[in-house]
Amino acid sequence: MNNVYHTVSRTEVVIAGAGPTGLMLACELRLAGVDVVLLDTLAERTGQSRAGGIHARTMEIFDQRGMVERLLPHGHVFPGKGPGHFAGIPMVFGDLATRYPTGLAITQANLETQLDRYATELGAPVQWGSPVAGLEQDSDGIEVRIGGTNPRRVRAAYLIGCDGGRSTVRKLAGIGFTGTDATMIGMIADVELSSPPSGWILTRRYGPGDFSVLPLQPGWFRLMVNRHDRVIDPATAPTFDEFRASFREVAGSDYGMHSPRWVSQFGDAARLADRYRCGRVLLAGDAAHIHYPAGGQGLNTGIQDAANLGWKLAAVLRGRTPESLLDTYESERRPVATRVLHNTRAQTALMRPGPHTEALRATLAGLFDIDEVRNRLAAMLFALDIRYDVGHDHPLSGHRVPDADLSLPTGNKRVHQLLRSGRPMLLSLNETRPPTAIEWPERLDLVTAHSQGEHWIVPLLGEIAIPATVLIRPDGHVAWASDDPGTGGLHKAVSTWVDRMGFKQAQNGAAQ
Repeated sequence: MNNVYHTVSRTEVVIAGAGPTGLMLACELRLAGVDVVLLDTLAERTGQSRAGGIHARTMEIFDQRGMVERLLPHGHVFPGKGPGHFAGIPMVFGDLATRYPTGLAITQANLETQLDRYATELGAPVQWGSPVAGLEQDSDGIEVRIGGTNPRRVRAAYLIGCDGGRSTVRKLAGIGFTGTDATMIGMIADVELSSPPSGWILTRRYGPGDFSVLPLQPGWFRLMVNRHDRVIDPATAPTFDEFRASFREVAGSDYGMHSPRWVSQFGDAARLADRYRCGRVLLAGDAAHIHYPAGGQGLNTGIQDAANLGWKLAAVLRGRTPESLLDTYESERRPVATRVLHNTRAQTALMRPGPHTEALRATLAGLFDIDEVRNRLAAMLFALDIRYDVGHDHPLSGHRVPDADLSLPTGNKRVHQLLRSGRPMLLSLNETRPPTAIEWPERLDLVTAHSQGEHWIVPLLGEIAIPATVLIRPDGHVAWASDDPGTGGLHKAVSTWVDRMGFKQAQNGAAQ
C-alpha cells in the first residue's frame, strides 16, 4: 500500500458510514464488547432528513435495547391506530399485535443524533472526514486504507459497508449491484409555509404526479412532489426555485413556501447487492439495497440489518461460534430486501398517472377494507411477519418473540425488556424447570418467569399456546421453542445460534 498511509492501528471491526445503519451496528457491537472504528466521509452531519419515521418492528428493536425512551421526546406517536398508506391509498395500520402499531414520527437527523450519542457513550465515536480509500484482505484480517486530511491504515478482522447506495466499500470488494433504473423523479424539501393547508396532505394526485404536505414541527413542513414525466438526473441537484416550480405545477399552489432547510431528490431505481459478504467484507443498509422510498422502508430495513448482523459478528469474534454463522446474515436478510424492492416497485407502478392506474387504485382501495388484506400488508411493511429459517418447526421458531408481560421474583417485566443485555436468553415459563445440561456461558441469560395471560399473539398467526421454554436470539427472534418441558433440539439450537461450547455432558455421557 502507498506509504503516505503511514499510521497503522488495530481494531476488530471497521464500519464505513455513520448513518442510522452504521450507528446501530456500532452500538450492537460495542454492547457485546467488540472494538469498533466508525468512519464517515462527511466532515460533519448535514442535518438533512430524508427519512421521517420508525416502524413497529424497528421500535421493538430499540425497545429491546432500552433506547425508546431516548427517542420519544424527539418525535411523536400518532394517536389511536394512526394513518398509513400503500402507494398513497389510505389504510389504518393499528390491528397488529405490537406495542407500537403506529411507529414513531421522527426525523432522520434527530434519530441519528440520538444514535450517535449512544454509540459515543458505548465507546464508538464517529471519525468524520474519513473516507475508505482502499482495502486489502487476507486469511487473517483486512487492512483498510482511510483517506481525507489524516490518511492512515487500520487493520481489522472485518469491514462493514454501511456507506449508502453509492457504497465505496461495495465497489472495492467487487460486489455487483443489479436491478432496475429510475423511471421517475421525486423531490423533497423541508420549508416554512406562510399559507399552510389544514392538516396533513398525504399523496394527493394531480396531472403528471402527486404531492404531500407533512407537518414536522411548529412552523416547519416536509413537502414532497413526484413527477412521472421526468427521470432523475443524479449528476445535478434541484434548486429551491426548481422544487417550488415543480410543486406548484402539480399541486396548483406552493402554500407560500420559503426559508428551505434543504432540498433533495430521489428516484425509483431498485438495486440489490449480488451478495452481502465477500470474505471479510459485509454490506448493510443502502449499501446492500436501494429502492423508491415508499413508506420509509429503507431506513427501517437498514436498522434491522444491523440488529441481525451485530450479534452474529460479535459471537464469531469471541471465538466460540463458527464463522459460518455470518452466512446466515445474507440468507436471512437478503430475501427481506428482495421483498422490499418488490413492494416498492409495485407502489411506484400504482402511483403512475392515467385512467388505468386510477381504476386499479380504486379496486385495491376496496380490498384494503378487508381486515385480512390490510393486516397482511401492514405486517409486511412493518416487518412484523418476518420468519427466519432456524431449523426448527415450532410455530414460534424464526418469528420475533412477542413482547409478553411476565412475572418474575424481582417484579413484572416484559420479554423485550429482558433482552437489553444484548445476549441470547433461555426463557423457562410457568413452572418449567430450566434444562440442566447447559454450560451457561456469559452470553446466555437464563430466566424463569410466569407469563401473564392465557396465550401469546403472533401477527398473522393469531393466538398460540404459551411455550414452556424459548431460546431467544439477541435480535429478538426465536431460535427454538418447546411446548413441554422436553429439550429435544435445544442442543442443536444452542450450538448453532449461541455457543458451540454451550452444552456439557450429562453424567450418563449424553447431553440432555
